[in-house]
Amino acid sequence: MSQVTLTLPDGNQRHYLSGITLAEVASDISTSLGKRAVSAIVNDKHWDLQWPIENDSAIAINTMKDTGHALELVRHDLAHIMARAVQEIWPNVKVTIGPVIENGWYYDFDREEPFTPEDLSIIEKKMKAIINLREPVRTEVWEREVAVAHYEKFNEPYKIELIEAIPGSEPLRMYWHGDWQDLCRGPHLQHTGQIPADAFKLMSVAGAYWRGDNKRAMLQRIYGVAFLNKETLRAHLNMLEEAAKRDHRKLGREMDLFHMQPNAPGQVFWHPNGWRIFTVLQDFMRRQQNRGGYVEVNTPHFLDRKLWEASGHWEKYQENMFIVEVDEEHAREKAINALKPMNCPCHVQIFNQGLKSYRDLPLRMAEFGSCFRYEPSGALHGIMRVRGFVQDDAHIFCRSDQIEEETRLFIDFLTKIYKDLGFESFSVKFSDRPEIRAGSDEVWDRAENALKKATKSAGCDFTLNPGEGAFYGPKLEFVLTDAIGRDWQCGTLQVDFVLPERLDANFIAEDGDKHRPVMLHRACLGSFERFIGILIEEHAGKLPFWLAPRQVVVASIVTDANKYCLEIVGALKNVGVQAEADLRNEKINYKVREHSVGKVPIILACGMREIEQKTVSVRRLGEKQTYSSSLTEIVKALARDATPPDLR
Repeated sequence: MSQVTLTLPDGNQRHYLSGITLAEVASDISTSLGKRAVSAIVNDKHWDLQWPIENDSAIAINTMKDTGHALELVRHDLAHIMARAVQEIWPNVKVTIGPVIENGWYYDFDREEPFTPEDLSIIEKKMKAIINLREPVRTEVWEREVAVAHYEKFNEPYKIELIEAIPGSEPLRMYWHGDWQDLCRGPHLQHTGQIPADAFKLMSVAGAYWRGDNKRAMLQRIYGVAFLNKETLRAHLNMLEEAAKRDHRKLGREMDLFHMQPNAPGQVFWHPNGWRIFTVLQDFMRRQQNRGGYVEVNTPHFLDRKLWEASGHWEKYQENMFIVEVDEEHAREKAINALKPMNCPCHVQIFNQGLKSYRDLPLRMAEFGSCFRYEPSGALHGIMRVRGFVQDDAHIFCRSDQIEEETRLFIDFLTKIYKDLGFESFSVKFSDRPEIRAGSDEVWDRAENALKKATKSAGCDFTLNPGEGAFYGPKLEFVLTDAIGRDWQCGTLQVDFVLPERLDANFIAEDGDKHRPVMLHRACLGSFERFIGILIEEHAGKLPFWLAPRQVVVASIVTDANKYCLEIVGALKNVGVQAEADLRNEKINYKVREHSVGKVPIILACGMREIEQKTVSVRRLGEKQTYSSSLTEIVKALARDATPPDLR
């Protein structure tokens, strides 16, 4: 039998007979490593310790200290162990698939009776018992016919369908966790006891169509979360509890900001309170863009398909577009239009009106554009994921030699805006060419190299986000981290050499010839709807005073104070503060409690003493103590706080 040479991370080499497993290699290196090993990296690929190695390779043995790989394995094994537990408790349940997802895993089951919260506790208990057995995890490669016969014998039709979908050349790998078996590519741990039994939890049950097809069977999907220790699990569960308190949908109801309804899926009905947040934020952004040298435009909501064909959206993006058919008068065929999913082709139409010179560049064109994108109903989530939204969209038409400076200016522009909105820092992801794209590789090379160079020149570090660029160009994604540690991708900057070419945009260069402009697509907030949802959750509804939809309630303690309360409301409105009076014949504690639930930042209480002394009793949201202030002082202070940060 031939030998293989294995190169370790430290450069040392070891020689073994071909076909040796990585588990045997780990034990040969040291007995303790053999016990602690969980998987291996072979030529940069994640390997199961049981897989034989037959060629010279560079290897590294993973233990639980290699947290990234270890966590993936733990979550993957837990999916199998949960499926085993379910079938041991309810033998007639059919199993399907159970992938690893962010923070955990899920597994889909075909069961007639719905799983209950009590069932989840029973399954968890069974899973811990299986883990404590420390049973070995085994793997084999089977012929396709053998695998199908096995699943026919055990009446597992979903597994048979999965096998039929696997390419004929791909081996079928089977895994056993103890005596329970599943079809799986792997890798997995060495035995069930390597899973931390106190670091996982089953979270919820949801419906899911088989293969995502609403014409197929409705399955039950059980979600779980898992980590490498109970402390991290506890922190995650605490974060989820805090996130539930901050849920923008819940706070939106309590603060009377918006609602959504089934006959307008993915679209927002803004109430007066919510629309005030929207318009104040929009006015803030308009001022920033005016200072940043942008011209504001407005373009149609729907356009003929021919424009979308020319831009490439019809071919690359049609599945996300809403198509509108119109019976035009005297036309033989229906006119086919599409609601715009983005504003960029429209902005090129404006750029193309009239002759442009190199002296006109850069031209920064902004629009608070209403866009419409089809999102599956299951993906819709309050105002965070919608079908109709408004973007703070802009396009910068510039020369190639201006990309670097415009990128730097935009990052500075974005940084100030985020600081004014309470986000002191952000991270940056660089998304390069996707599989489905327009333009040649040469064009993509130019665009990616230009954006990387410009980003580094602006002093921004970035991490790579492979394959996630737009179909027309690479992009930077600006990610905010909120108060409880969640990441939100908001701003973007994309370099586009493709669309100006497709839509025949050009300018007269210094040499007198026509040249193509480069198009930089940029957004700071992204969708206003989504960003407002982020702000609501970031601040748990306690928005900065200048953004709060209801800033001050002046509440009477006694009826005789009603006139004084109205005078205060008038004084506050005169200096730009959103103020209202609560003159109801209710106890002051009741009023305070009600307006606190509505997240009103300031409650001013007025009784006979306040009238006599020309003062108010001030109660700030979240504080138990009140204090007295002169009317003049409080009006002056609140006028200052109500002023947007860029106008102070």
